[in-house]
Amino acid sequence: MTPATVAIIVVAVIVVILVLVFISRSIWLVPPSRARNVERLGQFHKTMEPGLHFVLPVIDKVKDLIDLREQVVSFTGQRVITEDNVVVSIDTVLFFQVTDPRAADYEIVNYIEAIEQLAATMLRSVIGSMDLEQTLTSRDKINTLLRGVLDDASGKWGIRVTRVEIRSIDPPQTIKDAMEKQLKAEREKRAAILHAEGLQQSQILTAEGDKRGAILRAEGQKQAAILRSEGEAQAIATVFRSIHDGDPDPKLLAYQYLQTLPQLAKGDGNTVWMIPSELTGALKMLSSAFGSSGGEKGPEPEPVGIPIPMQKNLREPLPMPPGPVPGALTQGAAMPPLPPGARPALSDTVVPADGRSDPDR
Repeated sequence: MTPATVAIIVVAVIVVILVLVFISRSIWLVPPSRARNVERLGQFHKTMEPGLHFVLPVIDKVKDLIDLREQVVSFTGQRVITEDNVVVSIDTVLFFQVTDPRAADYEIVNYIEAIEQLAATMLRSVIGSMDLEQTLTSRDKINTLLRGVLDDASGKWGIRVTRVEIRSIDPPQTIKDAMEKQLKAEREKRAAILHAEGLQQSQILTAEGDKRGAILRAEGQKQAAILRSEGEAQAIATVFRSIHDGDPDPKLLAYQYLQTLPQLAKGDGNTVWMIPSELTGALKMLSSAFGSSGGEKGPEPEPVGIPIPMQKNLREPLPMPPGPVPGALTQGAAMPPLPPGARPALSDTVVPADGRSDPDR
């Protein structure tokens, strides 16, 4: 092989290599949700969207790939002082997305670090205007304020903050102990209140039950008394009707009257028995029943007092004397009328419980 042939082969290989290098530097493939900025002769030329692109090697410079997807950045252990001078440690999660690749590449050197510093500054500003209790209970408010401030500040960088979340707020251990004691006291207070309300409700229900029970018992006693009264009234009416239907003679009535007298002195406290004035008439009626049946009228006897033994408790009818009653009318004799103003000898006679008559009376 001649030297000329060798030289031609070398030149051809060099040309092929240069062509391959040129083609490889001229063809760029951008993946989805990515972007690249192109500079021509030191100035911004264009932004390559996802797809196949051709550039001029040496003249055009293709910059680093920019991610257009939503990104997540977490900032941990940021110490912030609240309005009531309590130092808390806050962990924040930030969601953002690059909307303008040119601004994100040329307006800020490192937009991730810039967002982190801006979030810390805005977090101190927002938390510094709240006390500890508001900080612990107003996470949604803090998230909204931070997202609005960060979105406005990062808009010129071609970045849109989509969401800010407070992951945790850690107060000092002494504050945690105090909060636990307060929470325990609140639980005990609520338990005591619920227990007292339960006792109150139980007492109210018990009182209502006792009230209804007393009302029902009173109504039952009322109905029982009414029914008892009606029964007694019916019994009295039946007895009265039976008496009138049987048409008893005065002698039977006088005997029943004498049998009823012991009932008047029933009771442990009865020591004196007041004999009613009607006893004389009853005795005369009874004497006429058991007297002689000759039909002749004897001389009018003088009324005499009959001592009637009286026990403390009379449980049996009065016993009748074995012989004729002194001073009584004989059988078949008519009862003489009493003169005007006269009083029977046994009227209102007081008989002591020991059975002895009172000489003073």
